Amino acid sequence: MYQQVLDPLFGSLGLSALAAALPLLVLFVLLGVVRMAAWKASLISLLVALVVAVLVYPMPVGPAVLSATLGAAFGFFPILWIVINAIWVYNMTVTTGHFAVLQRSFSRVSGDRRIQAVIIAFCFGALLEALAGFGTPVAITTVMLLALGISPITAAVVALVANTAPVAFGALASPLVTLASVTDLPLAELGAMTGRQTPLLAVFVPIVLVGILDGMKGVRQTLPATLTCGITFALAQFVAANYISVPLTDIIASLVAAGATVLLLKVWTPAGADESEASAETDSRGQVARSYLPYLIIIAVFVVAQLGPVNDLLDAVTVKFNWPGLQITDVSGEELSLTEFKFNWLTSAGSLLLIAGALSIPAIRIDPRRAVERYLSTYAQLKWPIVTVMSVLAIAYVMNASGQTATLGSWMAGAGGVFALISPILGWLGTAVTGSDTSSNSLFGALQVAAANKVGIDPTLAAAANGSGGVLGKMISPQNLAIAAGAVGMSGKEGDIFRRVLPWSLVFLVAMCVLAYLQSLPVLAWMVP
Repeated sequence: MYQQVLDPLFGSLGLSALAAALPLLVLFVLLGVVRMAAWKASLISLLVALVVAVLVYPMPVGPAVLSATLGAAFGFFPILWIVINAIWVYNMTVTTGHFAVLQRSFSRVSGDRRIQAVIIAFCFGALLEALAGFGTPVAITTVMLLALGISPITAAVVALVANTAPVAFGALASPLVTLASVTDLPLAELGAMTGRQTPLLAVFVPIVLVGILDGMKGVRQTLPATLTCGITFALAQFVAANYISVPLTDIIASLVAAGATVLLLKVWTPAGADESEASAETDSRGQVARSYLPYLIIIAVFVVAQLGPVNDLLDAVTVKFNWPGLQITDVSGEELSLTEFKFNWLTSAGSLLLIAGALSIPAIRIDPRRAVERYLSTYAQLKWPIVTVMSVLAIAYVMNASGQTATLGSWMAGAGGVFALISPILGWLGTAVTGSDTSSNSLFGALQVAAANKVGIDPTLAAAANGSGGVLGKMISPQNLAIAAGAVGMSGKEGDIFRRVLPWSLVFLVAMCVLAYLQSLPVLAWMVP
């Protein structure tokens, strides 16, 4: 049994926090400064995390290594399991030519590549985030943007920046469901509070995407479309999160935003259109319908799987067990739940994507043998992202199990009355490390509530700020950088992408910190439900 210690370095919380931050500092320096491939940087940082756990914290070598194996296992299932099966569905559509048809159908909405990029990266990406999350939208939309003629690195940057506002409600609100479970706060209240934070990001994200693609001139020329897209998404996200359904929030918002933008484009055309290459090919209605079928099947499978009796039936075979040989308690002596591994092999989003992929085989008329070949080749395609994701999750689990994460959180919680100002930074940090807003909420959700009660801040606000801040760490997480780079054939160049997205991550984070702080004061306290 290992019991965590928050201040192992000379009894100083500040010095201990500095030591605890070393794995993260090494990771980001290797990525952003040294430009090392993400899989190499993550393996080196994992070694640093293990050294800190054993030499600075009183964690024995055995539990430290076991916690790393648990993190790696979680990295593969459910996270990589989702990404692999999502990419497989995409690869099958490429093989059959249905992806090209889908691409051409998007181009018919507007001949302007900037508008197409917004619809694909922001609206379609949000729908994919709502259904699967965990890197799926980044993987698929990056390749779709590449097909528009956008350079590989710009396509990756646009996809990563777009994958922000929808993340808090991603994978049928998995981050908020997790947050509710670790904080004992009502899901409805957490969803409502988050729905009063992330929509403000959504207003500006489409504008930023065009700015990345075409600078300020492009921003001015497309402003009616980007404002329509951002504002309708924000309003729909707010209304759905507060009054309709927290799990369905992003599905509703993405469809409303896409519909509003398409309607605008029927009566308005942007000046200085940056037109993508027009295809001479024409597609029948049947071909277009089949190109959308895999995604409609995915939506149908996920909706059916959420029905009470069906969900109960699928969940009946879920296996939960404590990771062998790993027993950890927190500072107060209570056993940590992180040692439990949940193998929900039928209710997992990845398994549902696999089922949807199998149903798509006859729908898109691909030979089953070719479908299996594409499935195996998907693993080869993602070999380095797989190493990266498993390594990064191993880092997160070593830091969480040893107490490094708790040390960092406790040190930041000592900020007193201005804790609300830095509360989103905790979520940002958690998602940057794990690549998952769900994992970030699991890491810091309870700590946010404890700190909020201590300093007199509304706990619902602090908990929601963790998830809302976390969405901004997604674009710089090594996991998502590796997925984006792998999707466009730039594995090993994650550092270049990291430097391009980091400024946007920080700008949005500062804005979220200010918003959360003002919501903790009488100025915007009326926004707290």
